[in-house]
Amino acid sequence: MIFWPLKMVLRIVSVLIFLVVLYFAITFVQIWLTGHEHSKEDAQAILVFGTTEDNGTPSAELTVRLDHALALYRAGRAPWIAVTGGNRPGDHFTEAGVSATYLEAHGVPASKILKGAGNDTWQNVVTVMPELTKHHIVTVLTVTDPFHEFRAMAISSAQGLKPQPSPVSNSPTIHFSLWLYYLKETLAVGVGRIIGYGTLSSWTSSAPWSTQPLAGERRTQIRLPSPSGVV
Repeated sequence: MIFWPLKMVLRIVSVLIFLVVLYFAITFVQIWLTGHEHSKEDAQAILVFGTTEDNGTPSAELTVRLDHALALYRAGRAPWIAVTGGNRPGDHFTEAGVSATYLEAHGVPASKILKGAGNDTWQNVVTVMPELTKHHIVTVLTVTDPFHEFRAMAISSAQGLKPQPSPVSNSPTIHFSLWLYYLKETLAVGVGRIIGYGTLSSWTSSAPWSTQPLAGERRTQIRLPSPSGVV
């Protein structure tokens, strides 16, 4: 009988560990499945989540997202494109500004491009929401990498949008340690659903973001291959 309390504690700990593992396993499956969904419905806007730019030129990962958005726009899936992503100290361009320049260079009128900022997914949506709200936009096609699609949609929903999945399938990211990205997303989603995505953002992102184009940003000339078809 002397070991009964210890056995009970061990059982409780074992059950808790099992539940935590099960919770994150289910979260991973949800992330995986959502990353392979492609909505057939139209929306009011295409929401492109920002990623790295290279001194005024979209990175390969960002280019794929923008090309995907262009294909959706040209197919008449939505009349607006919203781009996001700010700049960090030392950057001369914002991700959203570079994205807007790229889209304009490929035929999207500047009047149909809405810009946000932000250095993480929560900030991306927060900073573009005023523009979306101004144009009464609620439904969006969320364009990002497959492993990021679930969290992007969850954060969009948390801020009042009605997102529909439209992940890219040809991002260069899939060739580099993809399991690490899924591990990171599983942890971020699992924790974010418990404490709130806004709280998680405040804990993990301390860098300020720019909401305005930087000097000379819109005059940048971008010469990249023509957009590929949507998947």
